[in-house]
Amino acid sequence: QVQLVESGGGLVQPGGSLNISCVASAISLDHYAIGWFRQAPGKEREAVSFMSSSGGRTFYADAVKGRFTIFRDTAKSTVHLQMNSLKPDDSAVYYCACRRTYSPSVYYTGVRNYDHWGQGTQVTVSS
Repeated sequence: QVQLVESGGGLVQPGGSLNISCVASAISLDHYAIGWFRQAPGKEREAVSFMSSSGGRTFYADAVKGRFTIFRDTAKSTVHLQMNSLKPDDSAVYYCACRRTYSPSVYYTGVRNYDHWGQGTQVTVSS
């Protein structure tokens, strides 16, 4: 059974950094595309960053481009989201998601494209 577990969230001051992680069980990241989404209170879940199963293609939402970096450690089945220069608007619950894919160079951007989700980790950016 596929299981995703996020960790690393917390409270950080504006301008600070956080590295959140997503450990995947029962899958090989070489065969799954990964996505990071976030959801703030009263708002819809929105795209943050995506990675193809090859790891060679990534996507960043305009709101985080240049500040966030997605990367993975396939040996540990872990995907990370390094978040720098954090802003109060980045405050949200961050979710990782994955889907089986036979297209190693494709990433998927929509919520409906993902089959498996983690429980989320809270990120709060506040002074």
